[in-house]
Amino acid sequence: MKFRAILCGCGAMSKGWLRAIASNPLLAESIAIVGLVDLNRETAEKLAAEFGLEGAVIGSDLSEVIAATKADLVFDIVIPSARYDVVSTALKADCHVLSEKPMAASLAEGAALIDLAAETGRIHAVIQNRRFISGVRRLRRFVESGAIGELTGIHCDFFLAPHFGGFREEMDNVLLLDMAIHTFDAARYVADKKPLAVYCVERNPKGSWYRHGASANAIFEFSDDIVFTYRGSWCAEGERTSWESQWRLVGSKGMLTWDGEESFKATVAGEEPGLMRGAASVNVPGPEHDEETHGHASVIADFVTAIRTGKQPETVNSDNIRSLAMVFGAIESAKSGRRIEISA
Repeated sequence: MKFRAILCGCGAMSKGWLRAIASNPLLAESIAIVGLVDLNRETAEKLAAEFGLEGAVIGSDLSEVIAATKADLVFDIVIPSARYDVVSTALKADCHVLSEKPMAASLAEGAALIDLAAETGRIHAVIQNRRFISGVRRLRRFVESGAIGELTGIHCDFFLAPHFGGFREEMDNVLLLDMAIHTFDAARYVADKKPLAVYCVERNPKGSWYRHGASANAIFEFSDDIVFTYRGSWCAEGERTSWESQWRLVGSKGMLTWDGEESFKATVAGEEPGLMRGAASVNVPGPEHDEETHGHASVIADFVTAIRTGKQPETVNSDNIRSLAMVFGAIESAKSGRRIEISA
């Protein structure tokens, strides 16, 4: 079966989705882009010309394009404030939906979309592509191996200075809402634990070219006494970290560090006598399943497989709302100055 898909939101981010589909032979064979929806018709037309989609129906009204194309899927790449209307329209029209992150502009809207997906019997999932990369899969596999004992802490640093221009520089809580959610979701995946509470300090540092919230420092409590800390800034000029953050996993028997790119180092307690016992190196194996390490393409493939098999995709909305809850918990903590319990 070839799924008929509509791309809703034809800005720069949509190109990554289209390239991912084209790069994967199974996806290219499984998905036909039959519709493009954008408030600016010229934007959609330029995208169609660039990717050879001249046969796609183009419009600004999602309901009308769904009806005209008899679409099965909607790829939702709109700004967060428009997400609820797009997803709810698609679900009510019997389309499965794969959304950009965050899955909703509020927890209440996220919960409503979970209920609506259940009512309509359609799948709504989120393209948390950062958990579908080799490094994050290796972290999860290493933790599950028990090589450093019981996991007790995850610590991530994220310091970059991208000058995007556009909507990001005008957003509220820009780091937490637009970028930190990737690291929050990846940490939750690596720990495989439930987020319980957060305390966060958010600032817009001197020299920031963002309107609001370009830096954040957060401490999360996960179940089983695991602590996850995040230190980040999107206006930190100079020596940068990876886009995937720098990671340190602390276990009851040792530690693993990852630079967010190619460098992994794992050590356990050595046997030297005295105050400090030294350290012994441990191998960090590669990812168990290569097909899970291709970012967007892997998320889209998981989504398509879920539709065909009836199993839940890894990033289904009912699970991903926990990552969203981490973000909104951090935002609420930053506003109130209090520790916030996470209920999702």
